[in-house]
Amino acid sequence: MDTDTVVRTRRALHAVAETVLAGPQYRASGTIRLRTYPGGFATTAEPFLQVVGNELMAPGRRLPLTGTTSGALAAAVGVDPGPPAGLYGDGSGVGPDDPLDADPQAAQWIAHCLGLGDTALRRLPGDDEPVLWPEHFDIGRTLDAVNYGVSAGDGFQPEPYAYVGPHTPRTGPFWNAPFGAARTVQDLGGADGVTRFFEEGRRLAASA
Repeated sequence: MDTDTVVRTRRALHAVAETVLAGPQYRASGTIRLRTYPGGFATTAEPFLQVVGNELMAPGRRLPLTGTTSGALAAAVGVDPGPPAGLYGDGSGVGPDDPLDADPQAAQWIAHCLGLGDTALRRLPGDDEPVLWPEHFDIGRTLDAVNYGVSAGDGFQPEPYAYVGPHTPRTGPFWNAPFGAARTVQDLGGADGVTRFFEEGRRLAASA
């Protein structure tokens, strides 16, 4: 599929993650942490909502993310739309009345990439859960002052990508991004490839 379709779909998914799931969850339950879910992502506390493919799922409801807005989706499932107030400055940049357009195939690809990230992150040492953060729409963990994760895409790289981000910058050919190192999920080829990338980054970060 073309990059424009992936970007347009990611924008819609990010908007819903931030303004329909994380914001209402923060106001109801005090946390913005989201999680991966089969075929998509979900809240971790009330209100319990999921996005599967290009649909918002609520008890007894399946609502398409195309031809609507995050404000309309929030009203349909009975939550107050909007991002978590005062917690971060960035975000999806999508307002509650901005139109959404999520391609089903692109939505499945983005969900697949986030799921691969979840699998690879759980292979790192420690037992803390990977978190899907609504600010940048990436799933990650931090270990020994190094961030590991998979982003659904952003201004740096429009396609889903894995990253290793040491809190203290490193130098060398592995470190190819302003925040550390990045490789597209497509280039890495799957959970095993993402895991190897994380492991290499962990080794190099520790040896610097």
